[in-house]
Amino acid sequence: MTYTLLNAPFLVVSAFVAGLAIFLSVFPPARIIWPTLLVSVTMTAIFDNVIIGLGIVEYDPTTLSGIVVGLAPIEDFAYIVAAVLLVPGVWGISGFVSERWSRR
Repeated sequence: MTYTLLNAPFLVVSAFVAGLAIFLSVFPPARIIWPTLLVSVTMTAIFDNVIIGLGIVEYDPTTLSGIVVGLAPIEDFAYIVAAVLLVPGVWGISGFVSERWSRR
């Protein structure tokens, strides 16, 4: 199994949750999400390159797409994108549900 196939379900679920939160108008505005994504991806690029460069982590090249940022495979960034979409989406939806539930 490739890392791209492994990442796909997480990205699909994260996109769905973020889309639902946007539909419900409970997703944070882009002025908050984009800087969060930028900082998270930058930190991932730095630390992934360090741990790969030190030999702490090693990947089987047959499971990777071949696209890299320094030494880090692009597949490593999927987790950050998923987290930046999923966490505020779940937070917003849970607040929405909680508010609706408390009105009963």
